[in-house]
Amino acid sequence: MAAVEINIDAHVATITLNDPARRNALDVGSARLLVEICDAIDGDPDVGAAVVRGAGGTFCSGAVRDLLARAGEDPAEPERYDSVGAVYNAFVCVGELLVPTVAAVRGAAVGAGVNLLLATDLRVVADNARIITGFQKIGIHPGGGHFTLLGRLVGRETAAAMGLFGEEISGRQAQALGLAWDAVADDAVEARATQLAQRVAADPELARRTVSSLRSQLGPPAVPWQAGLAMERANQMWSLRRSHISKAR
Repeated sequence: MAAVEINIDAHVATITLNDPARRNALDVGSARLLVEICDAIDGDPDVGAAVVRGAGGTFCSGAVRDLLARAGEDPAEPERYDSVGAVYNAFVCVGELLVPTVAAVRGAAVGAGVNLLLATDLRVVADNARIITGFQKIGIHPGGGHFTLLGRLVGRETAAAMGLFGEEISGRQAQALGLAWDAVADDAVEARATQLAQRVAADPELARRTVSSLRSQLGPPAVPWQAGLAMERANQMWSLRRSHISKAR
């Protein structure tokens, strides 16, 4: 059984972190497997969206502690430096997938697991989910562009409360703060996330073009309105032409 699995159905790729014994913590192997899965999704034009979830009722508890401990012994040693970079690269690849992404968050998201959910385009969370940056608690500085990811969704106050002062928030609070789109009962999270993903995935090519425009314009960093207008125009004209040809047939 792989530590990260993929299932494709109705144009939606469901990525499952599948190491519940470690609360789906990422090590070098699982991080690299996640990157490989992202590459496969990018290379399949029939996929129009992706859902990221964790098995066993937990989303992701971050990087495995042994990886962090070993890196702390000699942070400049190339292999240990690269091991932390592998975890960073995993959620960067999720954030740069060519398709729209939805995080389905149940249980806890901690540390790099918070970065993983923040890297997606949309989040559906259990109302009783626990979102804990957790870096300060274990005596390390936030990593992976944590404040950049937080700051593009919430204001400075919330970013400081979570990332600097270590405040834990629930799924219901995450929705109220703009950190998640929807907060639902725990057993409804994945169905709701899949419903949203299937809606946009029904037209994979349009989904890929539209999410590219959204990310380019909203950032980080965001761009001025006039720049956004210019950036969108080619893709909009393409869609109008495609729609005309389809109706003419």
